[in-house]
Amino acid sequence: MSQVRAIRGATQLEANTSAAMEAATKELLLEMLAANELTPEDLISVFLTVTPDLNAAFPAAFAREVGFASVPLLCAVEIDVPGALQRVLRVMMHCQTTRTSSEIAHVYLHGAKALRRDIAQ
Repeated sequence: MSQVRAIRGATQLEANTSAAMEAATKELLLEMLAANELTPEDLISVFLTVTPDLNAAFPAAFAREVGFASVPLLCAVEIDVPGALQRVLRVMMHCQTTRTSSEIAHVYLHGAKALRRDIAQ
């Protein structure tokens, strides 16, 4: 039986550029879909957040380029906590899936693996 689940993901960008945002967004979203055997049609909504030092481009624009055109997307800025990891894109994806919560694969790439060593791939 299909249920609603939330999937977390994060990655660290190499720089605050549109090209870096494009590459990071596409890589992370596609990896999250693949790791959980999902397609954009399975998605309910996606929240994309960035650290305050990332303002070169909207990650939602690049999500649309990889099949998320019909998925409700929302971008926001993370809290500016002193000493926090910089240049981080975070994602919370809500989906319909038959997987149990323990079967969900949360995806942390590049420097963002340090954020959740307990669940990073």
